[in-house]
Amino acid sequence: MVALLLVQHGQIHNLFDEVRASEGDHRRAAFHRLVRLLAVHETAEEEVVHPFARAAFDGGAEVVDERLAEEKDAKEMLRSLEDMDTEDAKFLPVLTAFRESMLRHARAEERYEFTQLRRHVTPQRLAAMALAVRAAEKLAPTHSHPGVEGVAKNIALGPVAALVDRTRDALREALRTSG
Repeated sequence: MVALLLVQHGQIHNLFDEVRASEGDHRRAAFHRLVRLLAVHETAEEEVVHPFARAAFDGGAEVVDERLAEEKDAKEMLRSLEDMDTEDAKFLPVLTAFRESMLRHARAEERYEFTQLRRHVTPQRLAAMALAVRAAEKLAPTHSHPGVEGVAKNIALGPVAALVDRTRDALREALRTSG
């Protein structure tokens, strides 16, 4: 599970670079891929990883609470970015600030949460959790939903948000390919 999440952190980092280095339709498409990956990644962490980490090691609850606060802030920043045109002059500066925030968040997860999980959880259990992470990602919303952090809110609101998001994504894709 930790290896899976670390690979995704690398993919997120690369997508940030791709969005910043591209223009026009390519930037827009790269940004949509970034939004989707961030949304499903964070949802899976909130539903699977964080609840387990709370009890897996001493201080786990505090570590998770700090990550959830960061995730809420990140969702708010991402929502504001989604409301902007990727060619707007303000987009790249806001994206850069968001990128720095997300990289700090990822480093904190890796240092304070993932390291402890590797120390205190058997490889077999981590492998089983990787399957749970993948399952959660398949059902996760594909856009940012500030205020929907934690397992209870994700379970209560996530399916409806995922349906709305995936319908919106399909409509946007249909409009893009027909025009």
